[in-house]
Amino acid sequence: MSNILQEPAPIEVSHLGKRFGDNHVLRDVSLTVGKGQVVALIGPSGSGKSTLLRCLNLLTVPDVGTVRVGDQALMFKGAATRLPKDAVLSGFRARTGMVFQHFNLFPHMTVLGNVMEGPVTVLKVPKAQAELRARTLLDKVGLLDKADAWPDRLSGGQKQRVAIARALAMEPQVMLFDEATSALDPELVGEVLRVIKVLAEEGMTMLIVTHEMSFAREVADQVAFMRDGVIVECGPARQVIDAPKEAATQAFLARFHEDRSVAV
Repeated sequence: MSNILQEPAPIEVSHLGKRFGDNHVLRDVSLTVGKGQVVALIGPSGSGKSTLLRCLNLLTVPDVGTVRVGDQALMFKGAATRLPKDAVLSGFRARTGMVFQHFNLFPHMTVLGNVMEGPVTVLKVPKAQAELRARTLLDKVGLLDKADAWPDRLSGGQKQRVAIARALAMEPQVMLFDEATSALDPELVGEVLRVIKVLAEEGMTMLIVTHEMSFAREVADQVAFMRDGVIVECGPARQVIDAPKEAATQAFLARFHEDRSVAV
């Protein structure tokens, strides 16, 4: 037997539950994302995908269950739950970089200022160092030439790429994408997906809520299908998307398979 300790998965969710009033949004959800893995969450609107993502950095506080990101785990026990102090909570959230459907850029800051703001204000990184890092990341997402531009001068795809650079500037252990392309015009979706694909190729651990089935099939290692607050099916991406085992997954993916047949 090997004495080498296995490194824990960067993301582990155990028996998570969440209600909003009478609406049971998450029901005993468990999910593990290994180091360097990309897991895509798919499913109909209202299935709990975004809520699960928000529970990972406590933008939404679970009712029950355990959330672990990196080496820090938090347990939730309903009304008895007490969130940690602000410093601990900030440290927990800093482990995750989150990119939302809407870009949430600061309109009064340039593109460069948006990417620098978190490291300077939260991490207390010297401005010169933060600027160098920000310019490197803007170059990575193909927007170095927009460093001095204002957000209202950018296309939706450009804004979302700035949002990705801003999240990466905090040097997170994992990246969370909540339908990052759903607010974009179809012709702009590809430029954002290309950046996410590069991150996957570089080994970034990612959990992605997406309706882009072809992208999930190509880029994700695992796909989890959610419906009614439950993970119905989870497995290798191509297996789940090409040959789903569960009837609910088959029904959800039927339109995608029809479209692929027409395209062929």
